[in-house]
Amino acid sequence: MTSIAKIQEEILALSETDYRQLKQWFNELEWDEWDQQIAADSDAGKLDFLIDEVLEAKEKGTLKNLEDL
Repeated sequence: MTSIAKIQEEILALSETDYRQLKQWFNELEWDEWDQQIAADSDAGKLDFLIDEVLEAKEKGTLKNLEDL
């Protein structure tokens, strides 16, 4: 049995409470990784096009207020 298969077997054996805690932990881990990737992309200038789009929309008068969406 592979390590992954063992982990999967152990996960299936968890109580509902433990499973929920593991799921929450894993979700938080994914969100933290996502946040780090967004920060790295921003620092590298990969998201600058978004600022350009907003400034262009503002200049054209087509920028929408988030509260109105």
